[in-house]
Amino acid sequence: MTKIISIFIVVLVLFGGWHLFLYWEKVKNQEETAKKDAAAAVVLGDQLQGMPPGLDQSLVAAQRGGATGLRNWLKAYGAKVQDPRKAWIELDYVQAVYRDDPAEARKVFHQVKDRVPATSPVYQRIKQLEPTYQ
Repeated sequence: MTKIISIFIVVLVLFGGWHLFLYWEKVKNQEETAKKDAAAAVVLGDQLQGMPPGLDQSLVAAQRGGATGLRNWLKAYGAKVQDPRKAWIELDYVQAVYRDDPAEARKVFHQVKDRVPATSPVYQRIKQLEPTYQ
């Protein structure tokens, strides 16, 4: 009888140890995810890839022109710019045009959201803006 009780106690200790290990892995994964999210939040639009050299000054001038300036810039140079930088600029346009034309802002936002994968550095910004443009 004591052998059965001893075996039962050993099995319980092993079972408890296994669950403690699984819990530790879960906490460790949550910490790593939080670190990755924090690193993604630090992304600046000027640092993203996808824009040919020489267009930076025209983009700055367009940004000073507000929604109309960005719209015209995207029409003129949008085909030359690639994601993720293009998505960032379009999100700037969405924020600029929202006050005057919410339907246009939602349309462009959904186009960007559908185009950008979850692995993109712009994805965190999309998730932050999503409640506003649903």
